[in-house]
Amino acid sequence: MAELGAEGSAKPLLTAAEKQLLRRRQELDYWKQNASRIRSRNLLTGLAIGTFVVGLFSYTILSVKQERIMDELDEEAKVHIIRGPRTGANS
Repeated sequence: MAELGAEGSAKPLLTAAEKQLLRRRQELDYWKQNASRIRSRNLLTGLAIGTFVVGLFSYTILSVKQERIMDELDEEAKVHIIRGPRTGANS
């Protein structure tokens, strides 16, 4: 009788493959239960990053005002052309 009690209370030991399979099933169940929440978080993160990039690009373009810089460079180039080349004799 002592042997019957010992056998009935002992759990069968799981092999490494069975443990891995159990972990994979638990992970799959987790992903199935939380897929919509994860998807919405990913969407929110993507929108936040996209908004940041567009805002940074807009701020950069507006603050630099590339047309003014090109006009200033053109004016400086005209002045240098009018002055002529700089050599040791006329500098």
